[in-house]
Amino acid sequence: MSKSKLLAEKACVEAKAKLEKLGIEVKLQQELDWVIGSYNYDKNPVGLIEVGNKALGVLKKYQAEKPRLVSKKFVEDLEKAFSKK
Repeated sequence: MSKSKLLAEKACVEAKAKLEKLGIEVKLQQELDWVIGSYNYDKNPVGLIEVGNKALGVLKKYQAEKPRLVSKKFVEDLEKAFSKK
């Protein structure tokens, strides 16, 4: 399994955890759950990347409004995980 696929899976798990902690975007949390489960079944990272990028956008916006709750490093790590796919 490639490192980029593992990074995308890990990033989706972390993004979901952050969304849960912030108490926002319940529907997106459910989508992340679904694509993580789907990936574990078929090892196709397309859904991880698509929904992960959606979560990244939400978290970037939230970080702009409340930078103390979403760190710059967290956002950068997600960007790295979902880039070059």
